[in-house]
Amino acid sequence: MTNIRKVAELAGVSVATVSRALKSPDIVSPTTREKVLKAVDQAGYKPNLMAVQFRSQRTYNLVVLVPTIANTFFARVISGIQEAAQERGYGVLLCNTLGNEAMETQYASLVSTRQADGVIQLRAFNPFSEKAFPAGAVLPMINACEVLDDAPCPTVKLDNRAAAREATEHLIALGHRRIGMIKGPRRSPLTRDREQGYQDALSAAGIPLDESLLCPGDFTPLSGYQAAETLIALAERPSAIFCESDEMAIGAISRIKEAGLQIPEDISVAGFDDIAFASYSDPPLTTIAQPAEAFGREAVAMLIEVLEGRQVDNLVLPYTLVSRASTATCRP
Repeated sequence: MTNIRKVAELAGVSVATVSRALKSPDIVSPTTREKVLKAVDQAGYKPNLMAVQFRSQRTYNLVVLVPTIANTFFARVISGIQEAAQERGYGVLLCNTLGNEAMETQYASLVSTRQADGVIQLRAFNPFSEKAFPAGAVLPMINACEVLDDAPCPTVKLDNRAAAREATEHLIALGHRRIGMIKGPRRSPLTRDREQGYQDALSAAGIPLDESLLCPGDFTPLSGYQAAETLIALAERPSAIFCESDEMAIGAISRIKEAGLQIPEDISVAGFDDIAFASYSDPPLTTIAQPAEAFGREAVAMLIEVLEGRQVDNLVLPYTLVSRASTATCRP
């Protein structure tokens, strides 16, 4: 078999340069990298990946902990992760944890046993035990989307409070004052922040908070359907409903239409996420657009920086209010 020395001779560089060009191509000049790759092809050299991993103590595998792959938003985040990881020469170990802490801890242990290099966590839970990484240690993890308060690692997030405030202000600007809210899971920081943004907008407009207009949900269409049933049964039903996810908004729209009410003539509905179905719902859904794929891509880039020993700052991604036909001026 051709060895790395033959590749170095053909490329006119040192063995160390060939090794760097194959393991960390970003730190080698484009000209040198091209010479090395041409020599690899010419020599038919196939590096021993197991030996490379052993010497570098890197597996080039990243663990991704996702609460549920059934959620359309998370599916887009995962797409961004896989694309970015592949570009950087990393594999992805996708774990559909259903929010099970024991399962997440088990998968995170792949890092301490050197079966993976780091973790991208998509919900607010630290899966590393203090035994593996004592307090104050730099965790090989990025927390994205639903982030921990005082996370012990870099985070990629949205300003959910500001985004929810803007969505609620949009409804208020249309003349709505009785605005229902379908919330996410009780333990989720997203639920807390989006509810706070909703309350900020009401307070700024001088609209008293009515607890009867707040309904629990869990980000699924069924919970949106059930919450809408509760809201439209009120003696004084809301003229608008803000849902903390598009999937709940789509479920709410279904129940509202079943009741013989029109959207937006009788009730305006707004969501959060801008999933693919949002622009094709009937009517198309007003929503907060999150850059889902960017969450994944940025998380990968940040995690690799952490693994390479660089300082990484938290990142807040932008959002956009997308106004569509599901919201309109409140009827008198």
